[in-house]
Amino acid sequence: MWNPPSPELLNQVPRLYATERIPLKEKVIHLHFFIGGCDWYVAEYDGDDLFFGYAVLDDDFHNAEWGYFTLSELKDINIHGLEIDRDLYWKPTQAKEIERIKDWL
Repeated sequence: MWNPPSPELLNQVPRLYATERIPLKEKVIHLHFFIGGCDWYVAEYDGDDLFFGYAVLDDDFHNAEWGYFTLSELKDINIHGLEIDRDLYWKPTQAKEIERIKDWL
């Protein structure tokens, strides 16, 4: 994985279920990982390995969904030497303001 998140950055992400009463469109996305046409947006973190967020795989917006994925799974992805990257310029943003999410909420 390129640019893995630091423990300090991960500690800024709300814990799992801390935002469950917030509507999906209003959830704040704290981290963004990507490779090619795939994006993972992180809203919550268990403090160990498990994220809750939104995933778009291979630009397939019809099957994109909210769900769980792990940091270790993202770190293990390697496609002919290409690895997942963390968006270094990402600022916490509500889901409804993110182009790749907003039209599918």
